[in-house]
Amino acid sequence: MEYHYPIDETWSKKEVIDVIHFFQMVENAYEKGVNRDDLLHSYTRFKQIVPSKSEEKKLCREFEKGSGYSCYHAVKRARSAERGAKLTMS
Repeated sequence: MEYHYPIDETWSKKEVIDVIHFFQMVENAYEKGVNRDDLLHSYTRFKQIVPSKSEEKKLCREFEKGSGYSCYHAVKRARSAERGAKLTMS
């Protein structure tokens, strides 16, 4: 599905792509499943771009409002899953 991805106009093209990739990984966790390690890797990159916890919460809230998918819950479940596991949020 297509959702509005919250982005910051000050980010570089590569940063925008990486942030959108993280949101797509969260989407996929809810819709069809993703590799736990891939999700956590994309989250690590997301945090390099958005180091502020308050900014992270703001962006993830905007994403959740449009998609219904929680970044927080997806990352939390990924952290508790075994390495290499397939993560599904449904």
